[in-house]
Amino acid sequence: MTELKFDANLKWLFTEVDFLERFDAAAAAGFAGVEYAAPYPYKATELKKRLTDAGLKQVLINSPTGQAGTPERQGIACMPDKVAQFHADFELALEYAVELDSDFIHVMAGIRQADVSRDRAFARFVSNIIWASEKARDTNVRIVLEAQNKRDAPDFILESQSHSAAVAEAVNADNVGIMFDVYHAQIDEGDLVTKLQAMRPDIFHVQVADPPGRHEPGTGEINYRTIFDTLRASGYTGWIGCEYEPIGGTVEGLTWIKELAQ
Repeated sequence: MTELKFDANLKWLFTEVDFLERFDAAAAAGFAGVEYAAPYPYKATELKKRLTDAGLKQVLINSPTGQAGTPERQGIACMPDKVAQFHADFELALEYAVELDSDFIHVMAGIRQADVSRDRAFARFVSNIIWASEKARDTNVRIVLEAQNKRDAPDFILESQSHSAAVAEAVNADNVGIMFDVYHAQIDEGDLVTKLQAMRPDIFHVQVADPPGRHEPGTGEINYRTIFDTLRASGYTGWIGCEYEPIGGTVEGLTWIKELAQ
């Protein structure tokens, strides 16, 4: 059976300390990798030193997004009037990803603008992913796409796991795949084992949290032991990102890894 490996999402975990202190905290808790949405408030060289000093692998960053409460809060890749900004944002993300030796950039698809048809928004998204794929071609950075549930992100342009997979397959590039977020998939779709098995060839990265509260695996409605057994049986060797809000202290809540995943 494949050994599962977990990385800490530093936006969500170890919030007991300031962001730059979370690298050492993650390493001390036994993590070998980290991910987080937005490195952009910090210099890439500063983050790289934190990674190196803590002995950590950078797994994933997100493409830039707008401020909370703005239409751009979930990304702009599907917005026809934001193409130039998307290009600039992705180039910035790629600079950071290369400097940090990040495996992935999650290109946030975005929320459909009210005056733009779904077909037009989706076509712009696919075109932007094709462009980004070519831009990243000569690097070791790969692009991941993620569907988000309609409860948390109404009108998000990627509506399902199969929708994300269809984009990856349409782009038809070996550096574009999907990020299977178990939390989002359960809220909108369910049938998780079947979906994981069917989409396994397109899955580059996995993220976990347990609805309805988006807390640690084992605290909600998902049978995570079965999820982890399914990933093992599939031969999945990638990272599993811990993108959840701990119910209590981060370290105290990590007992689920031993209980459910080992």
